[in-house]
Amino acid sequence: MSTNNFFIEFLRLAKLYWCSEHKLKVRGLVVFLAFLTVLQMVMAVLMTQWSAALFNALEQHSMRGLLVQIGLLVLLFFAEMALTGTHLVTKRNLQISWRGWLTEYVFSRWMDAGRHYLITPLPGEHDNPDGRIAEDCRVTTESAVILGHSLLYSILLLVGFTDVLWSRSGVVTLDLGFAEIPVYGHLVWIAIIYSALASWFGWLLGRPLTGATNARQSAEANFRATLLEAQENSQAIALIHAEACERNQFRALFLKIQEVWHTQTAAWRNITMFGTSYATFSMVFPILISAPRYIMGKITLGSLMQSAQAFQHMTSALSWPANNLGGIAEWRASVERILSLLQSLEHVDREVAQIEHRIQLVCSDRPVLAFRQVRIGKYQGTALTPEISMEIGKGERVLLTGNAVTGARLFRAIAGIRPWGSGTIELPSQGRLFFMPARPYLPTGTLRYAIGYPSSRRVYTQEQIEQTLHLVGLERLIDQLDQREHWANFLTPEEQQLLGMVRLLLNRPQWVFLQESFDALEHEDEKRMLRLICKQLPDATLLAISHSANGTAFYTRHLAL
Repeated sequence: MSTNNFFIEFLRLAKLYWCSEHKLKVRGLVVFLAFLTVLQMVMAVLMTQWSAALFNALEQHSMRGLLVQIGLLVLLFFAEMALTGTHLVTKRNLQISWRGWLTEYVFSRWMDAGRHYLITPLPGEHDNPDGRIAEDCRVTTESAVILGHSLLYSILLLVGFTDVLWSRSGVVTLDLGFAEIPVYGHLVWIAIIYSALASWFGWLLGRPLTGATNARQSAEANFRATLLEAQENSQAIALIHAEACERNQFRALFLKIQEVWHTQTAAWRNITMFGTSYATFSMVFPILISAPRYIMGKITLGSLMQSAQAFQHMTSALSWPANNLGGIAEWRASVERILSLLQSLEHVDREVAQIEHRIQLVCSDRPVLAFRQVRIGKYQGTALTPEISMEIGKGERVLLTGNAVTGARLFRAIAGIRPWGSGTIELPSQGRLFFMPARPYLPTGTLRYAIGYPSSRRVYTQEQIEQTLHLVGLERLIDQLDQREHWANFLTPEEQQLLGMVRLLLNRPQWVFLQESFDALEHEDEKRMLRLICKQLPDATLLAISHSANGTAFYTRHLAL
C-alpha cells in the first residue's frame, strides 16, 4: 500500500470513530488533550526562561535572585506534576475508548453473517484474525494517539521556540572577503538545516524497518496460532505420541521468528546508532556554536543556556520523523493488517453478491424443505454434484449417502453460509432448523453455559437440564454444571457428542441436520440416540450424514450424493 493510500484508508477508518454515536465524548477528549499539550509547550517555554534567569543570577552572584528562582521552581514543579498526571489520564482514556470501538467494529464485521467462515477460501491478507483483532487493534489506536500527540507537541514547540531562538540569535555578519552579509536568526537556519539532514538520513536508515516489523508480526501470529491449535488438540496429540512432530513444527516457526527478528534488529541497530549519536551531539552542538558570542561578551550566560535549550527543542521538533521511525513502522504495520482484514471482509460481501451462479434461499409457504435443481459447486465454480430436485416433508427421516464432504457442503448451503453452486433451496415456513456437527462447539466457561450455548437465545431451568442429562446418560455431569473448564479438552469425543444431543433435546427444533453427529459412539449408543430423537421429537424432520450402517433402517428415504 502506497503512503498516500495508506493515510487515506486510515483516515476513513478513524473518521468512523470520530463520527460515532459517542462523538461528543470523543471530540471532548481530543480537544482537552490538545489543550493540555498546549500547556505542556507553555511549561517548556517557561522552563527555558527560568533557566536563563537562574544562570544570570549565578553569573551575577546574586543570592536573592537564586532564592527567587528556587521559589519559582517549586511552583513550576507542582504545576508540571499536575499537568503530567492529567495529561496521562486523558490520553489513556482516549486510547482505551478508541481501541474498544475499533475492536468491536472489527470483530462485529468478522463475526457476522458467516463472514468468519466465508473468508477462509478467498484470497487476500486475512490470516490470524485473532491476532489482528487482539493485538493490532491495540497498537493501531494506542500508537496513533501517542504519535499524534507527539506530532502536535513538536509543532507547538517549533512555533514557540522559533521566536525564542530567533530573538537570541541576534545578527551575525558573514564576511566573504569581498562583501559582508548580515545573517538574522542564524541559529534558526542552522537548526532547520541540521534537522533536515538528520531526518533525511534517518529516513533512509529506517525504510527497511516497516517491512521487517510487518514480517515479524505475521511470524509471531503464526507461532501463537500453532501453539493454540496444539493446546486445543492436546488429547489427540498425546494419544498418537506426536509430541516430537509438534516440537519440530514449533521449532520451525520459531526459527522464522528468529530470522525476521535479526532482520528487524539490523534495522533497529542502524536507527539506534544514529539516534544516540544525534541526541548526544545535539546536547553540545548549540552551546559550541553560541560559545564565541558569549566569550566575546555579546550575550550573557543565561542567554547562552536559553539559546542552547531552545535549539534542542526546535531540532527535536523538526526531527520528529527521524525520532519516531520505529514507532511509525510498528503502527503502520498494524494498521495495514487491520485494513487488509477489513478489505477481505468487504471482498467476501462483493464476491457473494457477484456470484453469477449461486444457490438461492427462499422461504416456502409450505412446511417442506425443497431442492429445486440444486447443484453444489466449488468456490471456483466447478460443480460437485448433479442436480438435486426433491421435497422433504414434515416428519420424514432422510439419510444422505455417498460423499460425506459434499453432504456437509449441502448442509452449509441450507444454513446460508455456502452460496457457491446453482438452483434454489426452499426453506420450510414453520419450525426452527438445528445443525449438529460432528463435534459441537463447547466454549470455555461453565458446563451450564456450554450446554445452553448460545445462552442469549434461551435459558433452560435446572430441572430441564438435569432431566435431559439423565436421558442421554450423562447424569454424572450434573454436579459439574457450574464448574469452569475447557470442555473440548476435558470431555471425551463420546461425551461431547452426547452433549450435542442434550442441546438438541433442549432446543426441540422441528428440522434436524445430523452431520456424523454420533460417529464417536458405540453402535448401540448410536441407535439409542436415534430412538430417543424419535421419542422426544416425534414430529421432527431429520436429514443425516453418517458412515455407520447401524442406523440405516431408521431412515425412510435415502439421498445419494
